[in-house]
Amino acid sequence: LIIFLKKLICSTVKCIRALKTVQAEHAPPQHYTWRRDCSSAVMPRITSHYTIFPRDKDPRWEGVEMERFADEADVVIVGGGPAGLSAAIRLKQLAKEQEKELRVCLVEKASQIGAHTLSGACLEPSALNELFPDWKERGAPLNTPVTEDLFSILTEKYRIPVPMLPGLPMNNHGNYIVRLGHFVHWLGEQAEELGVEIYPGYAAAEVLFHEDGSVKGIATNDVGIAKDGSPKDVFERGMELHAKVTLFGEGCHGHLAKQLYRQFNLRENCEPQTYAIGLKELWVIDEKKCRPGRVEHSVGWPLNRNTYGGSFLYHLNEGEPLVALGFVVGLDYTNPYLSPFREFQRWKHHPFVAKTLEGGNRIAYGARALNEGGYQCLPKVTFPGGMLIGCSPGFMNVPKIKGTHTAMKSGMLAAEAIFPKVTAEDPASETAGLHIPEYEDNLKKSWIWKELYAVRNIRPSFHNYFGLYGGMVYTGVFYWILRGKEPWTLKHAGLDSAQLKPAKECTPIEYPKPDGKLSFDLLSSVALSGTNHEGDQPPHLTLKDDSIPVANNLAIYDGPEQRFCPAGVYEYVPLETGEGMRLQINAQNCVHCKTCDIKDPSQNINWVVPEGSGGPAYNGL
Repeated sequence: LIIFLKKLICSTVKCIRALKTVQAEHAPPQHYTWRRDCSSAVMPRITSHYTIFPRDKDPRWEGVEMERFADEADVVIVGGGPAGLSAAIRLKQLAKEQEKELRVCLVEKASQIGAHTLSGACLEPSALNELFPDWKERGAPLNTPVTEDLFSILTEKYRIPVPMLPGLPMNNHGNYIVRLGHFVHWLGEQAEELGVEIYPGYAAAEVLFHEDGSVKGIATNDVGIAKDGSPKDVFERGMELHAKVTLFGEGCHGHLAKQLYRQFNLRENCEPQTYAIGLKELWVIDEKKCRPGRVEHSVGWPLNRNTYGGSFLYHLNEGEPLVALGFVVGLDYTNPYLSPFREFQRWKHHPFVAKTLEGGNRIAYGARALNEGGYQCLPKVTFPGGMLIGCSPGFMNVPKIKGTHTAMKSGMLAAEAIFPKVTAEDPASETAGLHIPEYEDNLKKSWIWKELYAVRNIRPSFHNYFGLYGGMVYTGVFYWILRGKEPWTLKHAGLDSAQLKPAKECTPIEYPKPDGKLSFDLLSSVALSGTNHEGDQPPHLTLKDDSIPVANNLAIYDGPEQRFCPAGVYEYVPLETGEGMRLQINAQNCVHCKTCDIKDPSQNINWVVPEGSGGPAYNGL
């Protein structure tokens, strides 16, 4: 193959044609070096992860002990977010009420519970009231009840106020502004008090299956692997956790959930999920400007009318004058030159926003993808041996900009469906892993389903000629008057990865330079996220084909991954010879937002878990 390519490659055009030919013939690149163009420069392989290059075909792994220790539990939960912890807590509550023995194990890839949690966050306490009616006495960190709602349409220099009418989804009467990482940490403490076994720093890397095809459990990630994919002297195999039922609450676009969708065809009867990226900062501001309990939202500038998105700015009561602010951009945008991070930085210079931040100090930054598909995009959530809960299947209420309450409730409903089955003395199941369709039945009878159905048309209504303004008119007419009872369901545009237009059809966006006072550069922002990964490990941003970034993404879309990534992970840099470009992946910067996996127009990027404890270290984001 190498000789054939050497003969064929005599120009850049011929090189690209050759790479396409190899791709078409399904010939995976098993060699360690390869050529991008006709120059003599030989480049190291970008991807070295075992999910792309299996160890059984790598001589460096011969003789390495690969046996894993296995442990048994009644229920295993993947993900220590609101959904996973609520499920664990509810299971142990039921066990205590009925005096049953129940072993519940929860694994979380962050170094501690809440360290990877990021949200606005304005919390609707409905599910919390059900889970812990005495949450105030228990010291739940809900310190800031909402006292004021402001909604605005922004032009470049002005603000147009929009009345927040009762009954509209974004009316926050009765809600609380919280630092969600702190709230999740508190949930973890409640779970441990009830006897839940929590294992932070252990990333679930693999789904395990019984011989009959049902889910058996999960395996945690191996550690001690060098960047080139070879075993280090300190290599240790991950462990297996087996259970009667495994709950997957990984959050938005979970990497194990993706496998389960394919394995059990869970998305057969729903639309493809659509997403947004949310970027957030925490600021300490002038005490005179802080209005604890004030909630501010805006749409409009700096985005054009056909790009879905908006902002939030929440005033907290946390012992110091804090505001949480952020910007959300729908990942169905079409211009490859758009940078969500830079749009966020530009938004802070609007006079209405700047007056709050001037003289303040930015203390934290982070980013996360959000599910935006809603009702139309909900997959089947039960399968033999397992269930999907929380933001993994996508229970976020987009018009409300809230998903914590629905995530918690889904975990509680899952627990209530599981408990009688796993504690039955003679469990009846056709599979080795219990299949419990009652969970999905209970979801459809719950307030989650009613809530998501009522707002199902608001997000897709923005796909019209008038964009933002047409969607707002639709919301005012059909939701506020009919409360979502219109006899039709609108469709989304399709996969976010398919929405980008070629760069030649789009106008580059000129972003102003950051001033270091209100707006900042990307790398200094990532530094505030506390992100850290073991440097000598295979990049967990894997490429199915190392040739595609330059041949397709850069050639057609001008390398959009270097703009849609909110952490500077992807860079196109010149080859050492100066002839052509190569993709550089700075995996240490990754904040685990999953945007690259979602928006990559080639769908060539596959995000997998790094070594446990890697990633951001958010403190109450």
